[in-house]
Amino acid sequence: MTWATILPPLVAIIVVLWRKEVILALLLAVFTSELLLLADPGMIAPLSGFIGTLERIIEVFTDSGNSRILVFSMMVGALLAYIRVSGGVSAMVEKLVDSGIARGKRSVGMLTSFTGIAIFVETNLSILTSGILARGLFDKYNMSRARLAYIIDSTSAPISILILFNAWGALVLQLLEGYELEQSSVAILWGTVPLNFYALVTMAIIFYTVFTTRVHGPMKDSEAKAEVAATDHTHEYPPTKARFMVLPLATMVLGMIAFMFWTGDGVLSRGSGSKSVLYATALACLVAYVMMLMSRKFSHIKLVEIGFRGMGELLPLVTIVLLSLALGASLKQLGTGVFIAGLVGDHLPMVLVVPMLFLAGAMMSFTTGTSWGTFAILIPLAVPLIQVLGLPPSLALSAILGGGVFGDHCSPISDTTAVSAIASGCDLLEHVKTQLPYALTAGGITLILYVIASIVML
Repeated sequence: MTWATILPPLVAIIVVLWRKEVILALLLAVFTSELLLLADPGMIAPLSGFIGTLERIIEVFTDSGNSRILVFSMMVGALLAYIRVSGGVSAMVEKLVDSGIARGKRSVGMLTSFTGIAIFVETNLSILTSGILARGLFDKYNMSRARLAYIIDSTSAPISILILFNAWGALVLQLLEGYELEQSSVAILWGTVPLNFYALVTMAIIFYTVFTTRVHGPMKDSEAKAEVAATDHTHEYPPTKARFMVLPLATMVLGMIAFMFWTGDGVLSRGSGSKSVLYATALACLVAYVMMLMSRKFSHIKLVEIGFRGMGELLPLVTIVLLSLALGASLKQLGTGVFIAGLVGDHLPMVLVVPMLFLAGAMMSFTTGTSWGTFAILIPLAVPLIQVLGLPPSLALSAILGGGVFGDHCSPISDTTAVSAIASGCDLLEHVKTQLPYALTAGGITLILYVIASIVML
């Protein structure tokens, strides 16, 4: 493998920065990757790359997990439309404000953060629930959607990788099985919690920004625009009853947990996240539809129109998710992740091995857009380093896990980034641009902490 394997993600990043068009950037990145995969390019290489790109996109739908993510993303649009048009969001905002629970920017930020933390079962569910609950409140207090996207994105994966009673913990345990290590897989995994510096630092920064209500970097511009755009908040739809929002959301959250148990044969951590979140969202849509139909204010035809209009509003972002999945599959075949992992050399000083594992995980997840894919590639490559060099297993594993989440936060081609933009109603590029300084700050602090920890523990 050569440096050419990192060319596709570089193309995506350059085009995004140059043209500010994510869909074009992803298409060109997939096309570049498919060109590099050609065994014999020849004169018809562009045509072969074009056909390969189309086939790679179609191939996404052959994976049931990918298809569920795409259908779920579309159904989110219908759910958002139902609870918005019904007046449930407006009513819920008024209820929270009148009760004093959401009485200002600080309390709204705290409510959003704690909602994301409480729903640690599945990242997409955490993002979606927090985003739907808080959108109206952020508008009420003239807070930017970019700020909302940052909070819900940064309280999903970091919490899921710290509170391990979920599919994240099950995945890592599965990847550790079969290796002969001094400690058990469970002991090693739980040992990562106090050493997962990126997740801990990210949460600390979140609570700093929420408690002080201060923002920094490009987020300042987004906040200023929000202040100018709406000095007096008016509801998009007149308030009706809060139950039009509460019951569908409760159905989605409780349904997600129930379906996780069901798909995991009674064990929550073994449940299928993609199946559960799709089933729960579909059930929530059904509940919202029935409630609105029974109110006699909406006909079946009108509700179908509302649902499809909501789906249509999210079509560009769903397309980004589709192309991100296609690019991830193409890069996996190209070997980009393995090549980046191999950059962790055998001749590094011992104190730099763990920090380099963190950086390798960050670069891999940034360029491929997937933290889980990063874990799947990097953990099997890192375990031999643990065995041969005598590295503390929990320290090395925490660096990989934190690096995967760090790169995922920074990546414009991550499906989690896209879902956060969907849930908050924020432009994808604005979310990436405003979140980046916070993620880079947390990443820099984390790198220093891993150097210190390596000096102390080795």
